[in-house]
Amino acid sequence: MARIKLAFPDDVFCFETNMPVRITDINGANHLGNDALISMLSEARAQFLVSYSVEEADQNGMGIIVTDLATMYQSESFFPEMLRFEVGLMDFNKYGGDFVFRVTKAESGQPVALAKYGFVFFNYQRKAVEPMPESFRSRFS
Repeated sequence: MARIKLAFPDDVFCFETNMPVRITDINGANHLGNDALISMLSEARAQFLVSYSVEEADQNGMGIIVTDLATMYQSESFFPEMLRFEVGLMDFNKYGGDFVFRVTKAESGQPVALAKYGFVFFNYQRKAVEPMPESFRSRFS
């Protein structure tokens, strides 16, 4: 399988948050596990949406659903390092786009990972993909 190569422009990132690597995030090789990093990416995405007052699912059943994930690991991270998660949005289409992430060590700036989540807007009541609301598109375009 060909290696994934991710690159994002610096100006796409519009939010950042810091999170510590917890002892429970460490795997058998004694570094941050990939499953833990994915959970941390989800937390960073949730914090990003809250900071912009965007609900992941509204009262009418409309919400955001993740369609795919790509992660490019750049270095190990260890307990109890603090990681900086920068979050942005790009590549909008009719139904969604990509959340993009840059993860670095907060103290040194050393790259840890780049990642992207594809997403679409989804009506959970109708079980159908829906066009991106104009209010979301205009807020982040």
